[in-house]
Amino acid sequence: MSTTKATVLFVCVHNAGRSQIAAGYLRHLAGDRVRVLSAGTEPKEHVNPSAIEAMAEEGIDIANNTPQVLTTESVKESDFVITMGCGDACPFFPGKTYLDWPLDDPAGLGVDGVRPIRDEIRAKVEALIAEIDSKS
Repeated sequence: MSTTKATVLFVCVHNAGRSQIAAGYLRHLAGDRVRVLSAGTEPKEHVNPSAIEAMAEEGIDIANNTPQVLTTESVKESDFVITMGCGDACPFFPGKTYLDWPLDDPAGLGVDGVRPIRDEIRAKVEALIAEIDSKS
């Protein structure tokens, strides 16, 4: 990896729950040490309200985020590509670090159902930060 800060792309199907939560945590916990992107293979129009509420409980505001469509360019410019349930729909490029996080989909769940997913994502993001820091 170069001396510039790492770019991390979080990808899930709708870019409305898991990837938005992960991006929110990484921005919050790593600050400007890491460039954060998120996208979906079939993005929804809005972020999941239960995800917004669950993150607000952590003091992290993702309410104004907009789901984005996954592009080849976003994968090319990323050092780490974290997939969450999009499987083969994510393009593969040599030289990237690909991680697949098998997480439950928070779609249709209330905030009580999203909290355990949120907490699992936080633990994974903290481990990811440690991995990024070890490579810089």
